[in-house]
Amino acid sequence: MKPRILVCNDDGIHGPGLAPLASAMRRLGRVTVVVPDQERSADSHSLTLHKPIRLRRVKPDFYTLNGSPADCARLGILEILKERVDLVVSGINRGYNLGEDVVYSGTVAAAREAVLIDIPAVAFSQDPESKAYAASSSWALKIARQVLSNGLPAGVLLNVNFPSGAVKKPLVVRLGQRIYSKDVTKRSDPRGGHYYWLAGTKVTSVRSKGTDVTTITDGHASVTPLHIDSTDFAMLDTLRTWEF
Repeated sequence: MKPRILVCNDDGIHGPGLAPLASAMRRLGRVTVVVPDQERSADSHSLTLHKPIRLRRVKPDFYTLNGSPADCARLGILEILKERVDLVVSGINRGYNLGEDVVYSGTVAAAREAVLIDIPAVAFSQDPESKAYAASSSWALKIARQVLSNGLPAGVLLNVNFPSGAVKKPLVVRLGQRIYSKDVTKRSDPRGGHYYWLAGTKVTSVRSKGTDVTTITDGHASVTPLHIDSTDFAMLDTLRTWEF
C-alpha cells in the first residue's frame, strides 16, 4: 500500500512552492493537501480555539482552511485522514526558516503539530529570491523518501532549507543565528488613531561553522533535526542550586 502523505504550508493556497512539493510527494504515495485559505506566514504555533474554523474542499484530496498552519496539520491528520498518515511535509516555504526563524515560522509549526500527534514530519523552505522550485522539490522527494524508510525518533522533526540556484548535497547541521530589526513603525490613520507595522528591515545572519546559516550561504541544503522538548538540560543543575 502506498504511503499516505499530508502536505501543508503557511503561504496558503497560492503559495508558489505548494504545487511543486505536492507533485514530488505524489511520486512517493497518495497525497492530501490541507493549507490555509490565505497567507499565514509567521503565525508560529497557534491553534484556533475561540472561533469556528471551516474546511473547504477545492478538489479531490485538496482542502483549504480558514485557520493557522498548525490547524491545517491537526485537522488534516485527525479529521480528513483519520490518523492514517505516514508523513507530513510542510512547504515549500517562500523564504528561509533558519536559526531563530523556526520560533516564528508557520511552516515549521505545521510540521511540529504533526510530531505532537506522533506523525513524522519535515518542513521545507527556500531562498525567498528564488522563483524556481524544481531543484528544491527534487531534494524534498529524496529527503522524504529517507524519512519514510528510516523513520524519525519520537518528538523530532526535520527542518530543511534550500539555497537559490544549483543546490549542493544536503548537510546535517545545527541552527544558526539570525538577527532581526528592533524597529517598530508607528503611523496615524485619518481619524488620528495610531497603528503599527512590526516588520522591520531585512533579517541578517551570523556565519558560524556547522550551522544552517553558513551551509545555505555555501550553496548546500541544510537539514536540522528539531526536538519538541525545549528543556535546557545544562541549566537544570544550576537552577537546583538556587534558593527559591
